[in-house]
Amino acid sequence: MSETSTPRVLLDPTSERAPAQRQRLPRLATLSGVTIGLLDISKPRGDVFLSRIEARLAKAGASVKRYKKPTFTKPAPIDLRHQIASECGAVIEALAD
Repeated sequence: MSETSTPRVLLDPTSERAPAQRQRLPRLATLSGVTIGLLDISKPRGDVFLSRIEARLAKAGASVKRYKKPTFTKPAPIDLRHQIASECGAVIEALAD
């Protein structure tokens, strides 16, 4: 972040009572050759959003893997989170409605 830019606040929608303090990871230098995970949280039209993102990522040279949560009402199962973390360099989660 440069000295002239405004700090960004990222909110975690899973728990507003006790926000976690985490440092942002650095941006990827390039998308070329990187595997990006697309996580559909099972809300309506999230798959439509992710299909458009997938097309744009492919044009940028990224490989894409798709994943889907069983339900949007609960966090992703731990085994799914571990799979995504081991297979992908970054992840995009679809939030739609």
